Amino acid sequence: MIRLRPHHLLCLQTYIGKGYSAEFVAGYERIVTRLNAGEEVEIIEGPDDICAPLLSEQTCPHCHNDSVLHRDALAAREIARLIGRDLEIGHRMSLDRSTLARLRAAFADGRLRSACQSCPWSALCDEIAEGGFAQTHLHPLSG
Repeated sequence: MIRLRPHHLLCLQTYIGKGYSAEFVAGYERIVTRLNAGEEVEIIEGPDDICAPLLSEQTCPHCHNDSVLHRDALAAREIARLIGRDLEIGHRMSLDRSTLARLRAAFADGRLRSACQSCPWSALCDEIAEGGFAQTHLHPLSG
């Protein structure tokens, strides 16, 4: 089971192998490989499996900041609207092809972007979405 905070469901949509450090990218790649193989996601509160490589740093860039917690709340609300059910802590879901297609369509047309405001990666994600998510690493095998 891959543990994710809500806003990372958005970040995964545009992940192309870039990140805060080589260790962070390596961890992200392992998570994407597991998701591509069909492993489920469990929604958690606070730092998750993607954050893990950053947590060992003396001053974690943002994993505990109020702004990131707010980003999680916005993402959870918008994704819940899209999937038609609450995205509560402990919620489990699969990021299969069908779900990914729905998330990416909503991301591209702006329905899942309020959590992205003030994110330093937002401009890159805009470019990736405008390019049809062509370079992304998340490509589930099923669904």
